[in-house]
Amino acid sequence: MKSLLYLLSILFLLTSCKENKKEEVARLVQEWQGKEIVFPKNITFTQFVTDTVDYQIPQSDYKVLIYVDSTGCTSCKLQLPKWKELIAYTDSVTGNNIPFLFFFQSKDDKELRYILKRDNFNRPVCIDRNNELDKLNHFPQNITFQTFLLDKDNRVVVIGNPIHNLAVKDLYLKQITGIQNKETLTVTTLEPEKTEYDLGTVLNGTTKEQTVTIRNVGTNVFKLKDFTTSCDCTEATCEWKELQPGENGIITVSYKAEQPGDFLRTVDIYGNIPNKSLTLNFIGTVIEK
Repeated sequence: MKSLLYLLSILFLLTSCKENKKEEVARLVQEWQGKEIVFPKNITFTQFVTDTVDYQIPQSDYKVLIYVDSTGCTSCKLQLPKWKELIAYTDSVTGNNIPFLFFFQSKDDKELRYILKRDNFNRPVCIDRNNELDKLNHFPQNITFQTFLLDKDNRVVVIGNPIHNLAVKDLYLKQITGIQNKETLTVTTLEPEKTEYDLGTVLNGTTKEQTVTIRNVGTNVFKLKDFTTSCDCTEATCEWKELQPGENGIITVSYKAEQPGDFLRTVDIYGNIPNKSLTLNFIGTVIEK
């Protein structure tokens, strides 16, 4: 079973990786598969950062560990509304039996409290100011690999962020529920007009939209599964669910500028295409008004 899970983890994670990242992914999965996560002895959980709550990590067949380091934009990395959706769905199919453990290496309690309040995320979280969890486990620096599905012995079953990668999400849910999605669709091919878009200069606090045209150049119907974005400041929407062979589809990508500087954001399109996803890049520079 362990070797099977290892192979599945490799397969699902590699589906959305470029060639130069595949070796890193394979190495990380091999290194972390089956590794025991060690938790600090004295853990304090809070609600909205300041309110201490009486919460102990429960015994369960599985648990999800989300480690959030202090680098970069916390709000962008978190995407709490999507986590709330996943948690609600998992609760509904497991009877609230899967704990989701959020550990924040926060340097700015005020910002984190604002984010949790804004998104009405009232679950217990741990503010790990001394970074004890990372010191005990030495997590990967890449935020993609700072989320783990653990078994009852706190050993890693799956590594990867289910919010950033729908293939990883499917693997989490398959392992937790024991139910595998049996729907198989014939693969087709999508062709975007380009894979990188320059949004130019964007004023801080404003939103800029980019229209993207993709075309089904394959011989089978393309069925859209969903979009994922690299942060919650980026959103992708469309008014269609399927594209017939030869048909074009319009996607509207919105980027909300939240801090000055250069940026790179990505949108992944998931469906019945090779590698299961297509990545679009959006670059630009945010300046103050």
